[in-house]
Amino acid sequence: METFESIKSKALSDKSKLFLKSVIIFVMALALWLPTYLILDVVKERAIRQKEAITDISSKWADKQVVVGPVLVIPYTDPIDKQQPGYKRKAYFMPDKLDIQARVLPEKRHRGIYEVAVYRSEISLSGIFDSLKWQQLGIPADNILWNEATLIFKVVDNIRGINEDLYVKWDGSDLVTSPQSPGPNMWKDAFGTAVPVTAGNAATSHSFNLKFNLNGSEQLLFSALARENKITMRSDWSNPSFTGVKLPDTRDVNDSGFVANWKFMNRTIPLVWKEQVYDLAPSLLGADFLITVDSYDKTERSVKYALLCIILTFAAFFLIETIYKKPLHLVQYGLAGLALVLFYTLLLSLSEYVGFNPAYLIAGVATIGLITWYVGGVMKSSKLALFTSFVLTVVYAYIFTIIQLQDYSLLMGSIGLFIALGIIMFFSRKLQW
Repeated sequence: METFESIKSKALSDKSKLFLKSVIIFVMALALWLPTYLILDVVKERAIRQKEAITDISSKWADKQVVVGPVLVIPYTDPIDKQQPGYKRKAYFMPDKLDIQARVLPEKRHRGIYEVAVYRSEISLSGIFDSLKWQQLGIPADNILWNEATLIFKVVDNIRGINEDLYVKWDGSDLVTSPQSPGPNMWKDAFGTAVPVTAGNAATSHSFNLKFNLNGSEQLLFSALARENKITMRSDWSNPSFTGVKLPDTRDVNDSGFVANWKFMNRTIPLVWKEQVYDLAPSLLGADFLITVDSYDKTERSVKYALLCIILTFAAFFLIETIYKKPLHLVQYGLAGLALVLFYTLLLSLSEYVGFNPAYLIAGVATIGLITWYVGGVMKSSKLALFTSFVLTVVYAYIFTIIQLQDYSLLMGSIGLFIALGIIMFFSRKLQW
């Protein structure tokens, strides 16, 4: 017959074992967390490979495109420069009105499992130069070389983007353009053509029209340099991302494509200036044509919640075995933990083919099913197996919700953890430590 002292000693021993096991389980959770950093590195590596595929396809098709201009350039001699008498400088005149019409025809190109959006586009630039206010430059009329006036415009990747001769209609006359000699950085690789501007007709208005086809990938931007700019972009791309200094004033986006219209008054670059380089960023307007591939970003974020998932699952196991007297071996904790870790490799590999949401569902169902089957076999209880399945479903659904609600992730995370702690405290209040 056991004595009181032996019973007390046994109880103390059981409590010590319970506490020691809980510590070991926590350490195991931390140990299982470490491999997720390797998975995180794999996620980042796959994201880098995707970017390399995009760069490779763009390098063979055409890069992101920015169309700048047209701008009227008129050289002049600077009488103040005594060291280099007769040295030519350049004066720049922006259009008063510019109307841009762009029809974008995107398509998808593949490199292995990766997709890249490229496009062909039909672009029309038309507008008016009102009277050229050369007096604002403070240059004597005799120093302006009117016979060397040139209309220039720029396309960022013109070597691969333009595959035809470009013609400008200036005051009704067709003029062919040609590559220009290097100038300021903002006009590097520009096209241009000589236009008939004289001191006599400088005070009159001049019209221009330029139509061409342009290839590019992912993005198409226009630099709205005129005093008054109107831009219309049409495409059958159903998921555009509008970018630039302002969003479209009107837009119609549906499953068959979009039509976007901008009106922009240029107040960042003077209409008349000379020998100065301006930043064009404040005048850029356009759209991105991207294939939404956020699986790597979402997978990376989900991996960061791995420790939370492991700890909550182990806490549920620990409460089950202590409350229902169904002991689990530490090896069984470890195997269940490995299944939780392998969920992320399954998620990553599947998301590259079916997208993040379906991959999360498939990987989640597979992982929950495996652990539920395992727990049911070990504990010989379908009730506890279903309870385990319920806990894991709640945990994975909770993490999925946090990932989707990016702006509210901190709030949702704080509330969820508070509720989880409350549940654990409720079920553990009768444990005798």
